[in-house]
Amino acid sequence: MVSGFPLLSGVDLELRAASLTVLVGANGAGKTSLLRLLAGLIGLRAGEGTVLGIDLATGERRQLRRHVGWLGHDGSFYDDLSVKENLTFAARALERPLTDLDAVLERVGLTARGETPAKQLSAGQRRRLGLAWLLLRRPQLWLLDEPYASLDDEGRDFFDALLGEVVARGATVVVSAHDPLRSALLRPTTLTMAGGRIVGASS
Repeated sequence: MVSGFPLLSGVDLELRAASLTVLVGANGAGKTSLLRLLAGLIGLRAGEGTVLGIDLATGERRQLRRHVGWLGHDGSFYDDLSVKENLTFAARALERPLTDLDAVLERVGLTARGETPAKQLSAGQRRRLGLAWLLLRRPQLWLLDEPYASLDDEGRDFFDALLGEVVARGATVVVSAHDPLRSALLRPTTLTMAGGRIVGASS
């Protein structure tokens, strides 16, 4: 809620484990706000909500950070550090092992960019760097805000395949997008948002 105006109003949502949910809607529909709420980045002012057993209305939501992976539009990287340096720094900060680093870079197609400063990556490559970080972290809940924006068909196909793998391994994934996913490989639950509400659902 900002200045007394609710960011979300009347949202009723239940996510199944090991599932893919897509939030669709125009800019300002409430998609990013809902993702931020699920990540514990904003708290509830009214209503009830729990994520991974943690009450969103309390300060305990900070505990979510070790179990939730958040990927925003551009990722939060140090531009002057290389791809490998960014991943190494982030992994050590959260005491995550680096034994899978090379395999993860290969999986996201950034092996040849390992020594490249993050500021020299394209938008699509920065998204792949964000996915590499999530693969290293292995969070229970993945929250991806507009990961398909500005991607070509190859980039979208790559994301589709990776999300399918992640869900198959037991993670729960929530993605925001302007339009429903086009991939026949994925069978998500699609929720349409408008005005801070969920106004439609299909699966």
